[in-house]
Amino acid sequence: MLTRLIAAFTFRDYRILWAMLIIGSIAFWMRILGTAQWLLEETGSAYMVGLIGVVQLVVQLPITLWAGTLADRVDRKRLMSLAHGATGVSLLTLGVLSSINGLTPALVYVGIAITAGTHMLASPARGALLAAVVPEGKLMLASSTDTASANAAAIVGPLLFAGIVLTADLTTVFLTAGCLALVNAILPMVLHVNGHVAGKQGEADDKPSQIQQTRAGLRYVAAHPILPGLFLLDVGITTASFYREVLPVIALGLFAGGASATGMLGAANSAGAILGSFIALALAGVRAKGMLVLYASFAYGVILFGFGIATTLLGGMLMIALLGAADAVTVAVRQTTVLLTTPDEMRGRAYALMILAAQTANNIGTIWVGFWAGAIGAGNTMVMGGIISITATAVIWYVWKPIGRYRSAA
Repeated sequence: MLTRLIAAFTFRDYRILWAMLIIGSIAFWMRILGTAQWLLEETGSAYMVGLIGVVQLVVQLPITLWAGTLADRVDRKRLMSLAHGATGVSLLTLGVLSSINGLTPALVYVGIAITAGTHMLASPARGALLAAVVPEGKLMLASSTDTASANAAAIVGPLLFAGIVLTADLTTVFLTAGCLALVNAILPMVLHVNGHVAGKQGEADDKPSQIQQTRAGLRYVAAHPILPGLFLLDVGITTASFYREVLPVIALGLFAGGASATGMLGAANSAGAILGSFIALALAGVRAKGMLVLYASFAYGVILFGFGIATTLLGGMLMIALLGAADAVTVAVRQTTVLLTTPDEMRGRAYALMILAAQTANNIGTIWVGFWAGAIGAGNTMVMGGIISITATAVIWYVWKPIGRYRSAA
């Protein structure tokens, strides 16, 4: 197991991508929890927190498609650097406005929109570069290591968020996250790998337009035997259950907790995802990866039901940790499948469409959970989400049979 865990770290450029993942994950979670907590404290409304999903949905739909095509057209390293730089400036601006009492809900939503967009600009480029710096035979291990590492950082993020809120304030949360994002703006430039698509640097000016390339990417994914089914499975479950961006609402509704309970639940969720990543590492040699996704999806629905009926914070932390574990298995398999079954010139777009499906589901799920938590309570919302998740998995398993039949080469 230890050999598998460190396999990807033998490659220098992966170590840099890994550092970016760690730093970016910490900044990302601090932004998520910081903006949600600010809105909840200032407005006292679960609906206002749920509106985060509306803002992100409007921004991320077009930007993710654009980002995927950009990642197949321009220098991926430069694209990541510019995106992280814009994220840093936006978060620092929120911090400065907060320090002078000039922050308003409208400005917070603007900051959420900008940082959500820049996050989407960077993600397809990093995903495409991952396959360029790690050999195909180790991509499943690298994807699992990515998932474990991101969630290890996501433990630090919520805990750092809780610590800063308890000892300082939300202003300091925004400023810290902004500084971390600026560090990530520098790191892509020290990568050795060529940032351009293999063999495409300096090509003729008559290459297809961005719109033509975007359409080609959509056609490729639509015709793919596996990817549409995996994406639909993710959308079906996540839409009914996405709780992360409204975690302050869940913490308050289930356990009458504030920022500290939010941080503890977020950290537990990430700890569980690390466990799930180790499970994915152990199962990397299993060829029936489609079945792994289906089993993990069923487990997710059952655990979500348990989370909804938890009566103590400790019990809630256990349930949300198991939710993270089940989700981590599906994430590792989806990412690996996209990278292994897609040629380099199409990876940015295919990876972007995977992100688009996930983020669209996340945002609709944020709206869904925020609305129903306000209408019927957080516990009932989680129970309902568990029932819908189990049902959705069964339906997609029956209708989209290629998922169950999928076998990887290793």
